[in-house]
Amino acid sequence: MAQILVPIDGHGPKMQRALAEAIRIHRREDVPVYLLSVQPAVNGHVASYFQPSELERLQHDAGAEELAPAQSLLEAAGVRYRTVVRVGRRAETIARTAQELGCDRIVMDAPTASGGDRWFGSLAHQVDHILAGVRGCQVIGA
Repeated sequence: MAQILVPIDGHGPKMQRALAEAIRIHRREDVPVYLLSVQPAVNGHVASYFQPSELERLQHDAGAEELAPAQSLLEAAGVRYRTVVRVGRRAETIARTAQELGCDRIVMDAPTASGGDRWFGSLAHQVDHILAGVRGCQVIGA
């Protein structure tokens, strides 16, 4: 089944471009959309000040807050979606989540021609590199 994963990182124009592309795909193909927030792992020293369940709740709450503007845009466009909050390194977590959810496309911001991270430093490139050789999942720049 075709599904789209949209990693959300912030609330600016990059997020809006990625969501606009996901909405276009959804309208054309009626595929479900997953919104993903990847929260950073907390080092052991900081984690020692929290109970594991409390730390998990704080990370989930931060992810839910990050996803709220994207949810509003998708709801206004009539797009069905689900949200996912994960903890880990961004590129690896995005690629792993796409595979676990069975997503065939990851829609994310593409580096601009003038951006210094155009090739090797972009998150989209890192995810694409991790997924190299994985059939059925492509990174789409928005």
